[in-house]
Amino acid sequence: MAKPNAATDKGFGAKTDATKKSTTQTSSPSEGGTFGFTQKAEIWNGRLAMIGFLALVLIELVTNQGILEFFGLR
Repeated sequence: MAKPNAATDKGFGAKTDATKKSTTQTSSPSEGGTFGFTQKAEIWNGRLAMIGFLALVLIELVTNQGILEFFGLR
């Protein structure tokens, strides 16, 4: 049984002649670059999201208030 493509694979399904030609001419989005969904940007996005979630939990534990109540929005 063949392994299905995962979300981290560089494509969906079998490559056709048109997609083989287009991928050889351009660089892959996971190779890096300045803008877009690069692997480096996604790693930093995940790290910052984890830090933000940890800060939210710590604020709620220390102050015994929800985040909206802490900022005076409720």
